[in-house]
Amino acid sequence: MNRDILKDCKRVVIKIGTNSIMKSATEVDYHKIDRLSFVCSSLQQQGKEVVLVSSGAVGVGASTLNMEEYPSSVAEQQALASVGQSALMSLYSRFFQHYEQYVGQILMTTDIINYPNSYNNCNIAINSLLSKNIIPIINENDAVSVDESGHCTKFGENDTLAAVVAELVEADLLIIMSDVDGLYDSNPHTNPGASLISYVGEIDTDILSMAGGAGSVFSTGGMETKLKAAEKMMSIDKAMMITSAENPSIIFDILNGKEAGTLFRKNEAELQIQGDE
Repeated sequence: MNRDILKDCKRVVIKIGTNSIMKSATEVDYHKIDRLSFVCSSLQQQGKEVVLVSSGAVGVGASTLNMEEYPSSVAEQQALASVGQSALMSLYSRFFQHYEQYVGQILMTTDIINYPNSYNNCNIAINSLLSKNIIPIINENDAVSVDESGHCTKFGENDTLAAVVAELVEADLLIIMSDVDGLYDSNPHTNPGASLISYVGEIDTDILSMAGGAGSVFSTGGMETKLKAAEKMMSIDKAMMITSAENPSIIFDILNGKEAGTLFRKNEAELQIQGDE
């Protein structure tokens, strides 16, 4: 797959997970947040439109309150999310302002996408921020979202949320930053001989079989949720990348068409057939 198409991406959604902004359960990776802020700000200055979907409210909350163990009760988790979300946005605001870039917060639940008026209003809100050169930073509203019979407002994890946001704003590309370089044919954490898959043109049973579990106690996503996000993006003829969050500057390489991570996109022949129909 020729990656030159990525050079033309104007609107990009970037998702970063809890593991990627936390050094440990109780220590925030300030350097990582700084580098991510620099990259997003630079892209905005280049004329691209960036939407950041950031996990980490509970992790940052645990760090803020100096907790060593993840709480088990929903009430305690929601309290951590409440404390952590404000602390997380404070960090982002501070680092982004260093690069003369303003950010705005949007917290979402599934109610927003399940009701047309809410969906449209959210779209207007995000586009309004982008039109003012403000980067929207989006997270699930963990402090109040619920998962109960007949009324589920939780996305559950932010890979799904990121794909929903990418579809909502008609993004050209979704970049999911992870603790691995991309999709491997087996678990690279346990198999040193695992091979990185550079390109996926279809999510089939073989690809799905490569998915593993969640990364840690402080994260809720895993490769399975990322593949579902990729499937959603490909269903609307858009592209998605899975790449390492170790160095956020890799996003520059991705948008310059260089080999990095795993690209999910329908192959050119299939897109051409659909276009001719």
